[in-house]
Amino acid sequence: MKRVHNFSAGPATLPLEVLEQAQEELTEYQDTGRSIMELSHRSAHYEEIDKQAKDRLRSLLGLGDKFEIMFLQGGASSQFMMAPYNFLSKDQTADYIDTGRWSDKAIKEAKIFGNVHVPFSSSEGNYDRVPTQEELNFSDNPRYVHFTSNNTVAGTQFPTEPETNGVPLVCDASSDFLSRPIDVDKYGIIYAGAQKNVGPAGVTVVIIRKDFLEQADTENVPTILRYSTHVEKIFNTPPTFNVYMVNLVLKWIEDKGGLSWFKSFNEEKAQKVYDEIDADDFYRGAVEKESRSLMNATFRLPTEELEARFLEEAVEHDLYSLKGHRSVGGIRASIYNACSMGSVDALVDFMSDFRKRNG
Repeated sequence: MKRVHNFSAGPATLPLEVLEQAQEELTEYQDTGRSIMELSHRSAHYEEIDKQAKDRLRSLLGLGDKFEIMFLQGGASSQFMMAPYNFLSKDQTADYIDTGRWSDKAIKEAKIFGNVHVPFSSSEGNYDRVPTQEELNFSDNPRYVHFTSNNTVAGTQFPTEPETNGVPLVCDASSDFLSRPIDVDKYGIIYAGAQKNVGPAGVTVVIIRKDFLEQADTENVPTILRYSTHVEKIFNTPPTFNVYMVNLVLKWIEDKGGLSWFKSFNEEKAQKVYDEIDADDFYRGAVEKESRSLMNATFRLPTEELEARFLEEAVEHDLYSLKGHRSVGGIRASIYNACSMGSVDALVDFMSDFRKRNG
C-alpha cells in the first residue's frame, strides 16, 4: 500500500488508524453479520454509535448539558439557509462578518429571511485578513453574529472568537473544527462539514445551545428544516456510515490528547511552513501575517510559471493537492489535524530544495 502526502482542502486526509479500523469492520460490524452500512439507524448498534459520538463531542468541547448535537446532511452550505430560517425574521437584523467566499455565500442566504448588517468586510483586499476587535462595527441589537472561523480559500483564521457582549455567535467552523479549544459559552450555533477535520464528506455536525434553540421561531419553517425536529429524535435516515467514521475520528482525537494537544501540534506544523515561506522573498504569503490560518497555508511564487512547475514537481515527490483554490490561484497546503508532521516536513524540504534550484 502506498500513502502519499495529502494536502487536500477537503475531502481531506483521514487518520490511517481510523481507515484501518473501518477497513477491518467494513463487511461485519461487531458480530452482527452485517456492515454498519446495512444496519438500521433505529438499531441498538447504531444508536450506540450516535450516543458515543455525541458524548465524545461533549467531552472534547466541554459542552456539558447546555447544548444539543445533531448529525445532519446537506453540508455546511445548508446551514447558510437553515440558521436564518430558524432564527431571523423580516423585522430582525443579524450581523455577518464577511471574511471570505463562504461568509459571502452565507450572507446571500440570510438576506432571504431578514436584515443583514456587515460589521466588517475584507472583500476589497481579496479577503487577505480577518478583523481586529476594534474594527467590528456591530448593529444596535443583532439577533446573532455569524462568522467563519477559518477561511479555506484565502487561508485566514480568527485567532479567537469575536467579542459580542453577549450576543450569540453562529459559527461556520468547517475547516478548523476540533483543531483547538474554544469558549463554547459564546456560541449559539456551531456547524461544520465533517470532511476537513472530523470525518468523510456527507455529514454536517450541528451544535446548538439549548437556551438559544428555545428562541427559534419555526411557525413557517418546514418540519425537516427545524432544528427542534432533529433534537427531539433521529427524524430521518442519517448518513450512518459517516457518523460511524466521525465517531472513530473523535476517539482518535481523544487518544492523541484532545484539543489542547492538537492546538500545539497544529501550531508547530504551521510554524514550519510559514518559517519556510518567510525565509526570503522567493515565497510570498498570500494573506496578512496576523491573520494566517493554522489549517490552510496559502502562498505565491514569483511567477505563475514557477507555480505550475512547483505543483508538477511536488507530485513527483508524492506531495498532492497543493494547488490553490481556482478563484485565487497560488499554492495552498491544508494541514488539518490528520496531516502528519512527516508530511509537513516533506513539504518544507521540497520547498527549500525548489527555492535553491529556482530562486
